[in-house]
Amino acid sequence: MSGSALSSSRRARELTRLADHPRVDLLVVGGGVTGTGVALDAAARGLSVVLAERGDLASGTSRWSSKLVHGGLRYLAHGDVGVARESAVERGRIMATLAPHLCRALPMVLPFAPGLDRRSRLEARAGLAAGDLLRLAAWTGRDRLPAARSLSAAQARAAVPSLREDVSGALLSFDGQLTDDARLVVAIARTAAAHGAVVLTRCEAADLSGDGATLTDRITGSSIRVRARCVLNAAGVWAGGLVPGVKLRPSRGTHLVLDASALPGLRAGLTVPVPGERARFVFALPVPGERRIYVGLTDEPADPEQGVPDVPQPSPAETDFLLTTISSVLRVPLKAGDVAGSFAGLRPLLAGQADSTADLSRKHAILAGEDGLLTAVGGKLTTYRQMAQDAVDAALRQTALAGRDAAPCRTARLPLVGAASQAALRSVSAPARLVARYGTEAADVLALAAADPSLRAPVTGPGGTIAAELAFALQREGALDAGDLLDRRTRIGLVPGDREQAMPVAQAVLERYGEHVPPG
Repeated sequence: MSGSALSSSRRARELTRLADHPRVDLLVVGGGVTGTGVALDAAARGLSVVLAERGDLASGTSRWSSKLVHGGLRYLAHGDVGVARESAVERGRIMATLAPHLCRALPMVLPFAPGLDRRSRLEARAGLAAGDLLRLAAWTGRDRLPAARSLSAAQARAAVPSLREDVSGALLSFDGQLTDDARLVVAIARTAAAHGAVVLTRCEAADLSGDGATLTDRITGSSIRVRARCVLNAAGVWAGGLVPGVKLRPSRGTHLVLDASALPGLRAGLTVPVPGERARFVFALPVPGERRIYVGLTDEPADPEQGVPDVPQPSPAETDFLLTTISSVLRVPLKAGDVAGSFAGLRPLLAGQADSTADLSRKHAILAGEDGLLTAVGGKLTTYRQMAQDAVDAALRQTALAGRDAAPCRTARLPLVGAASQAALRSVSAPARLVARYGTEAADVLALAAADPSLRAPVTGPGGTIAAELAFALQREGALDAGDLLDRRTRIGLVPGDREQAMPVAQAVLERYGEHVPPG
């Protein structure tokens, strides 16, 4: 896609132009999935847009998700029919049009172990039947997401060989699985840039008001006062620190990272109901193209009075909870030594009346301040596009953008960088692992390796990330340092040992292919 490449030199040019012409239609603060989604929606409508992110793209909550694009069954169980249907609709759009290269159908097995009582089994069957209705209501065909069905004990163990011998059968359903949540954010940001949005990482916003903010380049220290017809605060769990009066009740979701050898032969996601709780599960998900398994998910309240950490840390109690719950259906229980890494993210939930953060609605909201400054909060990864559409619609109605002659929203049918039909993706001359990460641009990654044989080497071991992917991240995806390369453009950093092993390679690629970035 022409004009989609993000780089250090493009960033420097756009900062210079912005200093000379510091007026835009929309200033977006926050470079997660919500902020980049808003930037894309607005730019695709013809508005001039600047996105400012104090760190890197997807440096906050948007890289700590379960990497699922799911249909919202849990919300249906809690009576959030609207959120459930919206989730199913947006899941279908991502899988069919927006990012089919980044999302695949994932089989999910819910085993009937002795501890699962008859009522729980009936509720699970009813839930999956409701999920099929949601899929049909969203016009997602069985060619993308097959219908749920029952499995015999033998079929269940074929998909999950580590199951206990006394598992009597299982339910099989399907949901959407992202190759990588951070790569989705990068693709959205690059698509926004292709439509004219200015995407500025390492650029901190302060003194927000309805008509602008001060942007400080965290690399050079220089500042610009940007004037905007509308300012949209999309800082997620940090939103309340930028705008007074925004009350959030964040919850922490923790995942464990296992080597694939911990659950050998796992061919499907494993889903285990949490005892005593309604419509809440722990799962083990094989990672496509990687020798990793993610085990999640917790839902623990985080105290906003203690501040919001840049990198939330899982607690030992959460690790024990996840291992104990998933092990309840396994022949050999998982142990702490099986954990190669872990990560946690904070959900930016609106404060409500529920006693538990697990019961708070995942609905998004667009809040308007007295001076017209807008804040987008709540929501979830799957519904980022609808949240962005609602935010831009609100800006066009309620702020100085009101009455502006802008095109209608286009993002429901706008493919992201690298997207193509499944037939076109199958024809890309590149390994399946690269196509699942870069789509049609996988051939460009291989071209870098062809031009420089040193880039063909795997970074951490056979079958994994190659050095050409790091060079591509510097040239096309806006990476500026080794952390960007290892923690977000690739996910090597999820396992500390792999990160340590890969660091010399990342530094060497930075020296050869990175553009000089002055120290901050």
